[in-house]
Amino acid sequence: MKIVPVLLSGGSGTRLWPLSRAVLPKQLLPLVTDRTMLQETLLRVSKWAEVANPVIVCGNDHRFLVAEQLREVGITPNSIVLEPVARNTAPAIAAAALQLQGQDVYMLVLPADHVINDVESFEQAIHIALTAAADDKLVTFGIKPSKPETGYGYIKLGNENSAGSYQVDRFVEKPDLATATEYVASGEFFWNSGMFLFKPESFLKQLDLHAPDIAAAVNKAVSSSYKDLDFVRLDEAPFAESPSLSIDYAVMEKTDHAVVVPADIGWSDVGSWTSLQEVQECDAEGNVARGDVYLKNVQNSLVRSEGRFVAAIGVKDLIVVETSDAVLVASKDAAQDVKEVVEYLKQNERSEHKIHPRAYRPWGWYESIDMGDRHQVKRIMVKPGEKLSLQMHHHRAEHWVVVSGSAMITVDGNTKLYSENQSTYIPIGSTHRLENPGKLPLHLIEVQSGSYLGEDDIVRYEDTYGRS
Repeated sequence: MKIVPVLLSGGSGTRLWPLSRAVLPKQLLPLVTDRTMLQETLLRVSKWAEVANPVIVCGNDHRFLVAEQLREVGITPNSIVLEPVARNTAPAIAAAALQLQGQDVYMLVLPADHVINDVESFEQAIHIALTAAADDKLVTFGIKPSKPETGYGYIKLGNENSAGSYQVDRFVEKPDLATATEYVASGEFFWNSGMFLFKPESFLKQLDLHAPDIAAAVNKAVSSSYKDLDFVRLDEAPFAESPSLSIDYAVMEKTDHAVVVPADIGWSDVGSWTSLQEVQECDAEGNVARGDVYLKNVQNSLVRSEGRFVAAIGVKDLIVVETSDAVLVASKDAAQDVKEVVEYLKQNERSEHKIHPRAYRPWGWYESIDMGDRHQVKRIMVKPGEKLSLQMHHHRAEHWVVVSGSAMITVDGNTKLYSENQSTYIPIGSTHRLENPGKLPLHLIEVQSGSYLGEDDIVRYEDTYGRS
């Protein structure tokens, strides 16, 4: 039987703001290496002989980014399942299980944003888990704790099985520090990793038994799902009716089929800036620096620049993260409180928690570099062979200047090829389209002017990517 990796890619990673945001969360970012967390998770398991093409479960807003990131590393998915609304892990896993039902496979459920440094030990743990899963058990992986940790749930080991797995005695919520210290000292408690292995049918049977309302709603959503390009769209109405529960609450804490495999695999869920620092190489002073950074007399700090030059002098135990529209400076002791900044931004109806200045699209990206009352200047990159929708704006005119590459521009039915340093003007109300016919990325500058410059002032007449 093959193992199908099922990657859950629906999280938002608010504790890693300002890098991780709603439209570009941490699993789609290159946080530890030059590859994204999603790509690293896939590549970690894709080389094993028994592993088949993966299933990815993600939100609609991330679908093109997920597809592009798979293409970049040469991985063809079994399917990319789109959640119409966020409903936690139990419904997401159920949707994937229904996709795989009857295929004689095991599901290896993995969050898309974890780090595992000891891949060999991880593979050994999976082979232990397969023995239990073959007997219709639902296997989770308990991480050997390296220290008392209040940010993780715990699993207490029960009786040992003959194959090196254990019955689950109980799941425990995130403890206080004193309780976590007792857990670690006992040797009986392991961190709850959120990773699982089981047959699709085994999981669905337990879901029917312990969370029938979730099972019924997701069954309806999958039964009336449909293909959209390379994606599987679940029916929104029944999926939205599903209770929003984790797999632990919905099934694992209730079933007598839960089994845990202890694993010492160099694992981290990278749930905060301090945990990100811990999984990267430090300098002699305990610092992790990335980007255009200068450090002098700095100790035990993470300093990261995404563009501008950042200098830190005479400080210690700090988190400093620079992006083009926000800067975070925090004590390492307060790293978990970053989520409160995100709440502040939401409550004050600001955009810095949701979007990046650079917005990714299936054809490339654009980035706002200047904005006033009646103007906006953008940088635009169009990938080779891609094109924007045929569209019109009611409230703005646009000037396009080609910086590099070739641009095929259509305005009111007239098409012309433009090259470096050439430009064109698109009046308000004109139907227009931009495409890149070349083999190199197209870069251009767009100057907008008008009474309203919002991204919702787009009327699409034709779109390669099926956007309305």
